[in-house]
Amino acid sequence: MKKVVLFVIFCFMIGNTWAQSEERNVLKVNPLSALVGTGSLFYEQKIDDQHSWQVGFAYMGLRIDNTHFSGVAITPEYRIYIKKRALSGFYVGPFLRYQNYTVKSDTDKGTFTSFGGGVLLGRQLIYKSGFVLDMFAGPSYNSGRTKYTTNNSTTNEPGLGIEGFGLRIGMALGFGF
Repeated sequence: MKKVVLFVIFCFMIGNTWAQSEERNVLKVNPLSALVGTGSLFYEQKIDDQHSWQVGFAYMGLRIDNTHFSGVAITPEYRIYIKKRALSGFYVGPFLRYQNYTVKSDTDKGTFTSFGGGVLLGRQLIYKSGFVLDMFAGPSYNSGRTKYTTNNSTTNEPGLGIEGFGLRIGMALGFGF
């Protein structure tokens, strides 16, 4: 009888722990970025019931004929969930972004470096299976410099149309744990 009571208490404790557990972390990828030769990975962590932070990393490595595009971007973000259910629901997310890209061909080379930020409005869903769908959009601003070398001549200029106001829009898929 004593063993049965201990077993029931043990099962109750384990079941109660499982019932109370919830995702505190999310790992996501942006499948659409692969269309432009970029891999994007996001890690989000819950701070409390209403807030989380996220960091995104992107790497571009794309070759078209004799031209090679490569570079990295890092995007830290702070999220405020409207209904105090961090990691699931509607959110507002201010973010910063640093980008550094290089374009090389047989005779020319260029670099673009920028720093910017913006605010996203989004909706993230976490399903019972742990699957995550994150959809977002919002205004952004980038300020950058372009440096390019052509025919042994180097030029430094503002971002050449890449800087200024823009729209950040996307979707990410992943899993919560």
